[in-house]
Amino acid sequence: MSAICTNGIVRGGGAYYLISRSLGPEFGGSIGLIFAFANAVAVAMYVVGFSETVVDLLKDNDATMVDDMNDIRIVGTVTVIILLGISVAGMEWEAKAQIVLLVILLVAIANFFIGTVIPTTEEKKSRGFFNYEASIFAENFGPAFRNGEGFFSVFAIFFPAATGILAGANISGDLKDPQAAIPKGTMLAIFITTVAYLGVGICVAASVVRDATGNINDTITSAINCNGSAACQLGYDFSICEYQKCNYGLMNNFQVMSMVSGFGPLIVAGIFSATLSSALASLVSAPKVFQALCKDNIYKALHFFAKGHGKNNEPIRGYVLTFVIALAFILIAELNTIAPIISNFFLASYALINFSCFHASYAKSPGWRPAFKYYNMWVSLFGAMLCCGVMFVINWWAAVITYAIELFLYIYVTYKKPDVNWGSSTQALQYNKALSSALDLNIIDEHVKNFRPQCLVLTGAPMTRPALLDITHSITKNIGLCICCELFAGPRKQAVKEMNGGMIKKQAWLTKNKKKAFYAAVAAESFREGARTLLQAAGLGRMKPNTLVMGFKKEWRQANTVDLTNYVGILHDAFDFEYGVVIVRNSQGFDISAVLQAQEEFQRLEHERLALEATIKDSEFQDGNSRIRRFFGKSTKLNISCQTSKKEASTVPPIHMGEYNQRLVEASEQFKKKQGKGTIDVWWLFDDGGLTLLIPHILTLRKKWKDCKLRVFIGGKVNRIEDEKLMMASLLSKFRIKFADVYIVADINTKPSKESWKFFEEMIEPYRLHESANDVPTAEKIRRENPWKITDSELEMFKDKSYRQVRLNELLQEHSRSANLIVVSLPVARKGTISDHLYMAWVEILSKNLPPVLLVRGNHKNVLTFYS
Repeated sequence: MSAICTNGIVRGGGAYYLISRSLGPEFGGSIGLIFAFANAVAVAMYVVGFSETVVDLLKDNDATMVDDMNDIRIVGTVTVIILLGISVAGMEWEAKAQIVLLVILLVAIANFFIGTVIPTTEEKKSRGFFNYEASIFAENFGPAFRNGEGFFSVFAIFFPAATGILAGANISGDLKDPQAAIPKGTMLAIFITTVAYLGVGICVAASVVRDATGNINDTITSAINCNGSAACQLGYDFSICEYQKCNYGLMNNFQVMSMVSGFGPLIVAGIFSATLSSALASLVSAPKVFQALCKDNIYKALHFFAKGHGKNNEPIRGYVLTFVIALAFILIAELNTIAPIISNFFLASYALINFSCFHASYAKSPGWRPAFKYYNMWVSLFGAMLCCGVMFVINWWAAVITYAIELFLYIYVTYKKPDVNWGSSTQALQYNKALSSALDLNIIDEHVKNFRPQCLVLTGAPMTRPALLDITHSITKNIGLCICCELFAGPRKQAVKEMNGGMIKKQAWLTKNKKKAFYAAVAAESFREGARTLLQAAGLGRMKPNTLVMGFKKEWRQANTVDLTNYVGILHDAFDFEYGVVIVRNSQGFDISAVLQAQEEFQRLEHERLALEATIKDSEFQDGNSRIRRFFGKSTKLNISCQTSKKEASTVPPIHMGEYNQRLVEASEQFKKKQGKGTIDVWWLFDDGGLTLLIPHILTLRKKWKDCKLRVFIGGKVNRIEDEKLMMASLLSKFRIKFADVYIVADINTKPSKESWKFFEEMIEPYRLHESANDVPTAEKIRRENPWKITDSELEMFKDKSYRQVRLNELLQEHSRSANLIVVSLPVARKGTISDHLYMAWVEILSKNLPPVLLVRGNHKNVLTFYS
């Protein structure tokens, strides 16, 4: 505890604050409630201890009110009401009361030690007190448990005597310098109480026998009749106590300290002081801890108790709650029943404080720099284990209940995820584990069996292209890495400023929307340069992307040549860096930034409208008051401010959402929905290593896609359709890919229809050079002026490829028009040979007027294997 509380500023909340700031809100929240409750029950225990003494005194003077049990309840109730009054009065009164009680306690303890050396009387001898005698100490040295009691059952009752040592820590918010005061005060408290407890125990064990009758006539004249006991050697025969219960001696007389002391009533005063002091400390501690817990708003239902009153922010509501809990346990009126209940709760708290110190040390966070150096992490761990072990030894079922309550509260807080961040050692350890695991991955050689798609997805700001992120997330969730990338192109200063401005917000959006993905941004002179940087530098060690995912550039025909060159160039760069490529196309496109802007504008106007309404209401209220005053003052002036305000309000036009494409919004959510029964059609046209097969297989394992069947289409020859179908089915079975059917498309290489080809020619017409229609010098000049245009020679050279893309679209329309998703091999353009516009025309015609399409091309590294 000293190590933790010297590792930074300590605020109110004591043990709860220390644990929660070290281990996080999950552990802190669970133990905070338990610890506050334990302190509330401790009030009852100390008050019952006080009440038992009072009732014993009443019995000695024949002043019983009802009976022993009910008298304890009556005295306890009155006492706890008085203590509540002192507590509510404020910390000053509580501190003054504690000083008075401390003085009484010290005098009482001194009175006891003086009493042990004052020569005893005949009456005290008959009650078992003989001053210091070696024979008595020797006889009492060993254990002598009775009535089914054992070491740990007695330990459970005695243990709460040590729980007061956290009283100083629990009022940490009221201390001037808690970092210095808590370690010093707590260490001194442990030392002084240990000396006092051991001193009292040794002194009383060396001077009082275990059993005595209290009859001064029970003496013996001859040592012959002595039974060998210490009392017998000192001239008293208490052997009758072996057969019947005696009322005196260490084992029977709860007021033995009063008998031993020099002045008996002072011991009673000391007992009153000790019990009331501890009760008062616990009555103050419980609400303070509870208030700190409620202020952190970990349990939203308890926020009512966070409110403080007065200059010291006193938790009056917490005092009342503690009073009610204490009163309920006081009515049990049995000290030996109450003590074991709170022993487990306190032990659980101590275990977590010890574990917090171990955990913080073990995490090796640079932020763990306690000023208190005299601690050891392994001693802390041993202390935590010892506390847990003792809990079970004292009372195993109470320990199980304590752990069950703690686990329930832990799970609740974990599930609710409170919006707090205290920089806990749990976070530090998570980082250590992640770093260690990432480094361990570097030692392992890559193997095809362990291949997983790790995607670098060009979403821009993640919220602007949710559908692109959703389909990628479906591929990578719990399987591989997903990095959402945004590229800021332009002058460096402005680009860096834009980039830094939204990084935290965009990562937070991913977390809030439960996307298991990272956000990465790059500022660069151009879009392609930024993408090239990401392709080379994204990832860490083996957790490095291997697949580039990007949306189809729907408006490529309107784009300038530089933008189009950048877009196609990124594909070439991806293949150069040995990435697989996935281009996703849907009917509406992915960018919904216009929709988001309209929503933001609507929210802004809505806030303005609400603020205006609130202003009008205030104006009406004030105007109403002024009218009343004018009525009584017989004023005749008119006030038109209210009417003016109403007129202003009525002129505000009704607010509606900005006009935007509803179909775009629906398209942005299409991959969030359950896909239902349907098909994922895979057109595997090139052997790219198997990525085109692996991605749809992964999709079918997802909850949203599990009802979709996989259909595989491949090209083949007319005279070998059945043979190739069997071969493909056998291949897929060896790959353990579950499929519904295999289709061999024999007419894949035939020419497309005239209408389709005409449509393709019309599409590329604006981008053709038509150099053949001019003489050579003119043609060369046109080519130099428009190097990006499609030449006649290029078109002729790749006519078969163009035919193939147009024909494929016809086949896709014929076979896969009703599919939920189409996965088709992406055509690849040779760098520097095929113009950008021709390549985009191929991709456009291939995927036109179809359901969502994934155009996939692996980097020719195998991602599937036959072997186990």
